Amino acid sequence: MPVSPNELSELRQQIDEIDSQLVKLLAQRAKITAKVGKYKSQVGLPIYVPEREAELIAKRRVEAEQQNVSPILIEDLLRRIMRESYHTQNVEYLCTNPKIQKIVVIGGAGALGRIFVDMFKRSGYSVQLLEPNDWPKADSILSDAGLVLVAVPIKLTESIISKLTDLPLDCVLVDITSTKQKPLAAMMAAHKGPVLGLHPMFGPDVASLVKQVVVVCHGRDAEQYEWLLQQIRIWGGILQQTTAKEHDDAMVFIQVMRHFCSFVFGSHLASENPDLKQLISLSSPIYRLELAMVGRLFAQDPSLYADIIFDNKDSVALLTEFSVKFTQALALVETGNKAEFIKQFLKIGNWFGDYSKQCLVNSRKLLLKADDDRSLSEDC
Repeated sequence: MPVSPNELSELRQQIDEIDSQLVKLLAQRAKITAKVGKYKSQVGLPIYVPEREAELIAKRRVEAEQQNVSPILIEDLLRRIMRESYHTQNVEYLCTNPKIQKIVVIGGAGALGRIFVDMFKRSGYSVQLLEPNDWPKADSILSDAGLVLVAVPIKLTESIISKLTDLPLDCVLVDITSTKQKPLAAMMAAHKGPVLGLHPMFGPDVASLVKQVVVVCHGRDAEQYEWLLQQIRIWGGILQQTTAKEHDDAMVFIQVMRHFCSFVFGSHLASENPDLKQLISLSSPIYRLELAMVGRLFAQDPSLYADIIFDNKDSVALLTEFSVKFTQALALVETGNKAEFIKQFLKIGNWFGDYSKQCLVNSRKLLLKADDDRSLSEDC
């Protein structure tokens, strides 16, 4: 029998009551996770413990199947809830090296520098900024520093480092530039004490360092900056260690190519001037995500991306080779050579191997989220 309007109203009321209960349960959960975060900060446990997260999700998936509830749904919900709980735990942290008298962040007023200033302060360190107007008194600011973090634009990094020749011998000198060979060499030349190169693989809009990758390129006296690496782990960061050369070689593909392609795509769209709202409204989730990644680039600081693309010594060679590949692929379309296109498509798929299948699975989750976020204004 069809459901009557009155019955439908009652069912909707039941759903509303259940949803209200969910909100109350989430509030209770948040209070508990806040206590967990406080305990972790007292004993120095990392905010993010992957084994604990995996165990929790596995158990809830089993329970979901037993209740005839989609385990995929439960996992999605839990991951979103846990991401929020990481933020509620993101209050204060154990200080791994209380002997440090002062941390100086050069460029600490900048977008990325502010994140590290905040994290150090939350960990109980005394932090002082060194900005352009502060250089006349730089000697006094740096005189008792236990850590100096260089967080300035790429084009300024080496010149700033060259000024740091009188740091205390036991001071740890660190940079967080997106290139590593030149800054690391500059730090090794300027400072005789411990030196470390870091590259935070995230932007200034992150809510916390939980699950954020920080690339580590060792310089000198690693035992003297192990406390800093441990501090980043406690913040929830994931450390990936590599050499400076390996880092820079990889960044040509990870950063230079990706940002340059987005720039060219955006440039072409702007010159062709299609109706952007129509493009968005007619796009499926995957195309809206791709368009969003291009649009995201142009909402940020152009100088940053100019530095990333122009200051990598391998940019021109790789982008030139990419343009050759583009022209060759275009020739296949111009000549109608579908057979060769398919042959190359399969060859490239073999290079990606099982990773492409995993990408297909992972991207489905992103597409569902993108579909959920489609607003009425986009469909108008």
